[in-house]
Amino acid sequence: MRFDLFHTRVDAHVRKAQQYLQEANVARLEHHVAAEHHSALASMYAERVAWLERELSESVMRFDLPLRGVASTSPGSLKRTVEPPMTLPRALQNEL
Repeated sequence: MRFDLFHTRVDAHVRKAQQYLQEANVARLEHHVAAEHHSALASMYAERVAWLERELSESVMRFDLPLRGVASTSPGSLKRTVEPPMTLPRALQNEL
């Protein structure tokens, strides 16, 4: 019987690499499914925006109402401003 304390165990490394490969494939699949879901939601909301804009413009034209507080859906108006994250000291200052 040989004691191989300082020799590499190839079979263990191969098993671990196979485990990492399987985990990576599962994560890739999960992210792909999530991306399809978000794409479907984006399409649904685009249709909803178009429908609401049509309804609103028909109502405005029918009743001759001014458009107040209606956001444009031009690409420039869809940009959001990013607020800095609230840190604990800043959160505590807001409480006082």
